[in-house]
Amino acid sequence: MAFSTMTDNECWQAVQARDKAFDGRFVTGVLTTGIYCRPSCAARHPLRENVRFFVDGAAARATGLRPCKRCLPDDVARDERAVIKAIAAIKQSEEPLALADLATRTGYSPTHFQRVFTRHTGLSPAAYARALRDERARAALSEGTRVTDAIYDAGFSGPSRFYENMEGRMGMTASAWVNGGKGATIHWAVVPTSLGDMLVAATDKGVCRLSFAEGREALEERFPAADLVEGGDDFAALLGQVVDAVEAPVNGFDHIPIDVKGTAFQEAVWRELRKIPAGETRSYSDIAAAVGKPAAVRAAGSANGANNVAVLIPCHRVVRSDGSLGGYAYGLPIKEELLKREGR
Repeated sequence: MAFSTMTDNECWQAVQARDKAFDGRFVTGVLTTGIYCRPSCAARHPLRENVRFFVDGAAARATGLRPCKRCLPDDVARDERAVIKAIAAIKQSEEPLALADLATRTGYSPTHFQRVFTRHTGLSPAAYARALRDERARAALSEGTRVTDAIYDAGFSGPSRFYENMEGRMGMTASAWVNGGKGATIHWAVVPTSLGDMLVAATDKGVCRLSFAEGREALEERFPAADLVEGGDDFAALLGQVVDAVEAPVNGFDHIPIDVKGTAFQEAVWRELRKIPAGETRSYSDIAAAVGKPAAVRAAGSANGANNVAVLIPCHRVVRSDGSLGGYAYGLPIKEELLKREGR
């Protein structure tokens, strides 16, 4: 086995599942036919005893194997180059680029390029461009740039498009964001649970902070100018749902709204965390592969650690590849108990 971050068993499982997320991470050599394939190749599976795994096509060819004409494993590298080229074009363009334009630049049909780009980045080209503009706007606002200037500099055609795009994402106006939450209202409370005291805070969009062993000071640090209101009638109902989710996570909590912001990659990771069923776990490698960045295992771990809403974005369901618990921001006993409650 030439690929150091995966075991032969993990590779074989990916082959059996024909998991496209692992295309590009390794190739499968079939000794009896003399060919090598992508993990997702649709051809009939060979016997395990006749299979060897290689880091890439070059390593497989060095042993005398040739590429499969059905799945074209060497095209994975071409796909990666196309995605890199498209990302560079998106970043350099002052105007949004149409899918057809990006496809032409990379030599693909629009439909195929959309699939390739989404598989590699976890986002469609349009969603990636929107996320990039979001990041630029937030960075400019955080540096004190005037709101209008930040909007145009980030690539939005005007303020109306910016606010339309931010709906449901920032949870507050751009002016409030740049001024440390000035003008925004965040309701919060610290409540006792069987896992210890829990801080819950929410904007009018949803829960923006859920943590253990923290208090008001954690919110003041992030939003020093926000109007922090302890309790509230409407907030009480949401708070009750959050407590129920912590005490009985197996019952599910997808119905609880959340208000979180991050980079495009972080948000892609958080979406994948929300897809992990209760009672199941994933490794950091699994998450990285699921968002189309199989080599970004450490980055996936960092995004996992940057999660501001514990439990509701279930980062506790991510473990090491050997099955051990790994780390947890609020201590392994809480992580272990949450997994136990979910039936793991």
